[in-house]
Amino acid sequence: MITDSQKNGLSFFGLRAVFVLSVFLAGCGGGGGDGAARDQIRFVDPGVELPEPGGTLPSLATSRKDFNDVHFAGSALCGNCHNNDQSLPIEERPMTVNTDEGIRKDVSIGLAWETSTMAQAARDPYWHAVVAYEIDQYPDLEPQINDKCTACHAPMANTLAKKNTGGVNYSLFSKGSPESGNFQPGLLDMDDTSELFNHAMDGVSCALCHQMEDVGLGTAASMTGGYTIPTIPEEDKENRPAYGQYGDPDVIYMQTVGEFTPKFGAHISTSETCATCHNLNLEPVDTEGNVSDTVTHFAEQAMYTEWLSSDFAVGKPQEASCQYCHMPKLDRDVFLATSNASNKRADFAEHTFLAANTVIQQIMHDNKESLGIDAALDFLPAIERNRNFLRTAAEVLVEPNSLENGILDFDVTVNNLTGHKLPSGYHSRRAFLHVVITDANGVVVYENGKINPDGGITGVDEDVNAFFWEPHHEVITNATQVQVYQAITGNDDNERTHSLLNSALFLKDNRLTPAGFDKNDVSADVAVTGLAMDDGNFNLGSDTTKYLARLSGGVAPYNITVFFRYQPISKGHLDDLFTYSDTIPSVDHFRTMYEAVPFKDEIMTFGEASIE
Repeated sequence: MITDSQKNGLSFFGLRAVFVLSVFLAGCGGGGGDGAARDQIRFVDPGVELPEPGGTLPSLATSRKDFNDVHFAGSALCGNCHNNDQSLPIEERPMTVNTDEGIRKDVSIGLAWETSTMAQAARDPYWHAVVAYEIDQYPDLEPQINDKCTACHAPMANTLAKKNTGGVNYSLFSKGSPESGNFQPGLLDMDDTSELFNHAMDGVSCALCHQMEDVGLGTAASMTGGYTIPTIPEEDKENRPAYGQYGDPDVIYMQTVGEFTPKFGAHISTSETCATCHNLNLEPVDTEGNVSDTVTHFAEQAMYTEWLSSDFAVGKPQEASCQYCHMPKLDRDVFLATSNASNKRADFAEHTFLAANTVIQQIMHDNKESLGIDAALDFLPAIERNRNFLRTAAEVLVEPNSLENGILDFDVTVNNLTGHKLPSGYHSRRAFLHVVITDANGVVVYENGKINPDGGITGVDEDVNAFFWEPHHEVITNATQVQVYQAITGNDDNERTHSLLNSALFLKDNRLTPAGFDKNDVSADVAVTGLAMDDGNFNLGSDTTKYLARLSGGVAPYNITVFFRYQPISKGHLDDLFTYSDTIPSVDHFRTMYEAVPFKDEIMTFGEASIE
């Protein structure tokens, strides 16, 4: 029985499945290929088992965050003025506001940021595993992989290396051996005696974003990590820019204390700044690692382009920048610093960097020692903030039509309330519908889209075989068909691939489009692909799926509850990755941490209706 407390967002975890369906049974239906026959898909034997987990963990060092070189300063240096002293009673902390509930809220900039996935981007163990996997697949491309991946996950280190040496001269992982005399330590094996390591492990930090110049923003040249950071002579270090949203900064104080010159920069509040890393084009390679001769580029993620095609773009009916949602502004004035701050500021943007990957944040919380994360950091408040944020992403409407001969006919409409596709970004992500029908006595008489403890979804093809995929459905007639919104990538031979470098196109892309996004009039980089393109109910930020649910008995009235769930890493994707856990240490590290996480998805929202 689905209780009210489970529905209200406070007890959603209680709805997670407690049984595992046989993969062979799950694979008996549901279709696959989304427009391509299964005999055209390269796939592995679904009976092949994953290697035994090694149970290993990484051992990353902690880093210094108080560095201040000619190009960048660490987050701790910024935090000296932009974080409240946590030893003070909250009513004595300058950077606080009263909430509508009368609670005093600390809005320290650095403290809000440091438990975000942006702050910990270089310590993300899933990123480590995927980069290691790509290097294993394409070892000759290791320098390019290191450069592209660190440009956005360890941007200060990437920029530092280029400015100091004229090129990236490091790798994420160690190479060679001391015995052979060719040992080269990788970033993940360095410690705080290395400035490169300190710069890397500060993630997407204050000095990176606030020094970004307004050079070509919004153009292809600035994307895929093409941001521009000025080079300032060491003798003029205090002239390093710190762009912000206010037109009358305290220049002398910041030059004296932080060796930065604060400047007004309208661009820092625009989506074009975010696009530098959240529009990512790659040059695909074939399965042998050769640059594709048929595909010029692959849009790994195109959140900015999706936004441009939506009603949220500048001048459109629901105009809102990336920052408007992910860095919400306070509706009351606040001090920006803890010292020399005589005037409160309006429209302060909180540096919470709201996002959706609570699974990775939980991994970081549970494995701080192994990942070299400050033991004092508490990720749980950030996880809860992101759960609340996810609940604003969509709405679900349920419309019962008829109940005849034990078959309940109803429609489920999902409306995307975000300014980009849902889900957006990396192709491991998926959202799906979980339908539960109970009778008058609270007995479950039908269920579709049930998630299992290992993260697999009952009836979903890719969770049986990593190279199958669940097609888009207009009508669902049995429990082996599940509506899954996702991007499935293929190589230039039209075969499904889980490798980012090998991806050349989308075999399926039925991610929910944002409002105003017309699938018939958008660029190829953000096109809807597969059966959803022919679905007349899928467009302009909305999709309607018809269910013909055969009930297993019960007593009327029947209650239909439809949960819209989000999963940052699909089981099918992980099944492919984990086949390398016995040969790639970083993959086993991540597998150990992921399998220990008590949840594998989040419920964004739900809708319900009843029928006699």
